[in-house]
Amino acid sequence: MTPSLPHPPSARTTPTATYRLQLQPDFPFSAAERAVPYLAGLGISHLHLSPVLEAVPGSSHGYDVTDHGAVRAELGGEEGLRALAATARAHGLGLVVDLVPNHMAASATHNHALRSVLRDGPDSPYARWFDIDWAAGDGRVLLPVLPARLPELRDRMRVADGALHVDGQSFPLRAGTEGLPLAELLDAQWYRLGWWRLARTELTYRRFFTISELIGVRVEDPEVFDATHGTILRLVRDGVIEGLRIDHPDGLADPEGYLERLREATDGRCWTVVEKILTGTEPLPPTWPVAGTTGYDALHQVDGVFTDGFGADELADLYREFVGRAGDRGGSWDATARRAAYEVVTHDLAAETAALTRLAERICAADPALRDHAPWALLTAIRELLVRVPVYRFYRTDAASVLPPEAARGAKAAFAVPEEADAVDTVRELALGQLGDGPEHRAFRARFAQTSSALRAKSVEDTAFYRYTPLLSANEVGGDPGRPAVGPEEFHAYCLRLSRDWPATGTVLSTHDTKRSADVRAGIAVLAQCPQVWRELLDEVAGVVAPDPHLAWTAWQTAFGFGAPDPGRIGPAVLKSVREAGLHTSWTEPDPAYERAVTDFVAAGPGRIPLRAASEAAFALEPHIRAHMLGATLVQLTMPGVPELYQGTEREYRALVDPDNRQPFAVGEDDEKTAVVRAALALRRQRPEAFTAPDSYVPLTVTGAAAAHCLAFARGTTGASPEVVTAVTRLPLRLVEEGGWQDTELVLPPGRWRDLLDGTREFEGGAVKPLDLFDARPVALLSRLV
Repeated sequence: MTPSLPHPPSARTTPTATYRLQLQPDFPFSAAERAVPYLAGLGISHLHLSPVLEAVPGSSHGYDVTDHGAVRAELGGEEGLRALAATARAHGLGLVVDLVPNHMAASATHNHALRSVLRDGPDSPYARWFDIDWAAGDGRVLLPVLPARLPELRDRMRVADGALHVDGQSFPLRAGTEGLPLAELLDAQWYRLGWWRLARTELTYRRFFTISELIGVRVEDPEVFDATHGTILRLVRDGVIEGLRIDHPDGLADPEGYLERLREATDGRCWTVVEKILTGTEPLPPTWPVAGTTGYDALHQVDGVFTDGFGADELADLYREFVGRAGDRGGSWDATARRAAYEVVTHDLAAETAALTRLAERICAADPALRDHAPWALLTAIRELLVRVPVYRFYRTDAASVLPPEAARGAKAAFAVPEEADAVDTVRELALGQLGDGPEHRAFRARFAQTSSALRAKSVEDTAFYRYTPLLSANEVGGDPGRPAVGPEEFHAYCLRLSRDWPATGTVLSTHDTKRSADVRAGIAVLAQCPQVWRELLDEVAGVVAPDPHLAWTAWQTAFGFGAPDPGRIGPAVLKSVREAGLHTSWTEPDPAYERAVTDFVAAGPGRIPLRAASEAAFALEPHIRAHMLGATLVQLTMPGVPELYQGTEREYRALVDPDNRQPFAVGEDDEKTAVVRAALALRRQRPEAFTAPDSYVPLTVTGAAAAHCLAFARGTTGASPEVVTAVTRLPLRLVEEGGWQDTELVLPPGRWRDLLDGTREFEGGAVKPLDLFDARPVALLSRLV
């Protein structure tokens, strides 16, 4: 019998810290339950679980949901989830769950709702669930699931039990068609089976980015929302779930409308954060009824404040000289990002821009004032405007500022005839909702924004990040490789905004989606403090010949950050990087000879040679990497927001891009980083108000020759004396080169302060020398005694 929950909460509980667990068949609810005592001992308040609803059998991530009405059986089902929640509650912990509203698995075998649609077409009660363009494709939905062209597979197809079977897949048959000859049977279905390569240009349903295996769900429809959220909402009402992480809100037709409906449905009881990627100074829409983001914006700020901007510029110059690439193929960030956007919008997202063009054509044909725009002109205008959206997408209130008239003027340059360029104005006004509010107008507006977010993700995160690689630590979700450094003043300003506007937002340093864990990035970021040391290291290993210079730079830098030779882990990450870059090989158009050369190179060099020990200068960087690792950890755990620890990151954690970073959770040995984590989390639990109150962040004054190398701030309740001080060393290698701390002083708030990292040292308020503060370690966490 499942234990009942003791004292389920009646109001929203804001976590003090969360811990992300990747659930999978090899690590189900029962395994998470066994880990609860250890995790509670770290000082967290909530477990954050990857998606828990029914998914494709064997899925290692759970984002391929097949049934919103059931908790995943492979993880232990609802009984297992409730048992985990009860054990967690008994240890003082709650549960936060990852919710996937945007898409489901496009599996005819496992997704019963989609199977109904494939069998019954638009008459299916589930037809309204999915973004399918029934007007395209002769009224049939393309299923790009075949490994080859259909004629090559006909002999492997068989009909049995009311279904069509091929290569282990099962497709339902339209009523009355089971006895037809195969050719007629195929043509009589509501779907068209096709070669997987057709998806790029012929797909007639909305998908997640360019992943045709995930089909878009229309949660903007109230009935669809209710049907797909019933189980999760019941678990919220029962106190099993206390928080929600909303996956990919930018894929939704109306993110704000969805979040408003979700808040109403949960009665405001859930701490809710959204996986929203902010670009530059872009703010989270202030009207969204959420606690904040999942924290990629904080990741960029923390990484940036520990990155040497001047050294990063010098490293970029060395990189350009070394790789010899053209500006738009990895030589310059802006040019590389722009070229990648054009490639993705014309190639990878051809089906998406075709769907937008069909919508625009129908709208223009129905309005005499908009007629006579050629389809090619509308398509060109759509593409040219999409590549000029500077953020992931726009929303209800900021559309005109995100897609201003200047963007339209730039888009018109693609047209030779000025009159044909008028299509740009039409498309822009449609995207901004200025030409009407009919069903197809609303559909165009939503689909344009949805496609914009897919374009940004695929062109920036999954393409340009792998082409422009001077400093790989900057090439992270939410990052800016063209401007990797953040100054202390900018960091303080960011934290002051968070404390004022989003005090309960999420913060992260490593996730299941980061391309490199925080501790790998720390090993790479130190190179910005010593560009010449890096160049000399590359000369040391030049005898291991790479297929091309860019690969050499990227693979060796990956190995340096990883810190230890391991071809079994470094090799797949490097191979993935060249496929994502798409310049010599790709996922869909592989070059086997080049990929073999990449694998052989990694095995002979980056996967075999311990680069950090390749020279005295390299080995001497270890304490500076340590300072970055400890400093970033402490800052993230004590800055405004709710910090999240990804599984394993309570100790030094070196992981590369998925699947390397998605291994089952395991308890490891405590280390120096663990001591910092335990101290900071214990303090957050003891004094939650000091960290969650609005306006509770106070930058501290540092004076003297090395002031820029000490980042310090205080936390405390509004209007009261600060209770906590965080002080860390930044850019320690530069600090040594500049002569050390010298006359530098940090001004502590009034009171008597104890260092919680050693438990004994005490300091009086007022001026204190960093030389004394950091004599044992490069970071300090102080708690006010009186």
